[in-house]
Amino acid sequence: MTEKSDSAPRGDLCIRTLAMPADTNANGDIFGGWLLSQMDVGGGVFASKVAKSRTVTVAIEAMNFRKAVYVGDLVSVYANLVRVGRTSLTVHLEAWALRRGEEHPLLVTDGNFTYVSIDEHGRPQEVRSTETPVAT
Repeated sequence: MTEKSDSAPRGDLCIRTLAMPADTNANGDIFGGWLLSQMDVGGGVFASKVAKSRTVTVAIEAMNFRKAVYVGDLVSVYANLVRVGRTSLTVHLEAWALRRGEEHPLLVTDGNFTYVSIDEHGRPQEVRSTETPVAT
């Protein structure tokens, strides 16, 4: 396994959004569930692009909440393809936050999300991708 770099985002930019006051928890920080949902949206976009079909999330594993996200942070989600199976694919997602007044983003959350390729009836189908995994 390769050493994880926390110094710069890796992968394809999938989504970028601004953390807003409505996304906070009782402590005034950005709610972890909001961040997880942004990662899932970005990962779903990436998975559908790779699979060339609709995809659904079937598993989330190894989520690491490393740093808090605050109101006003610009949150960007990056995706790397980890594995392609017969009907599923695993994507490593990184969420990076750029704080107001800062020049360099911080890795705030990462994890592996598994998506299944589905047909027009919502049933699993073979992944049509020709891409090879690029991350571990």
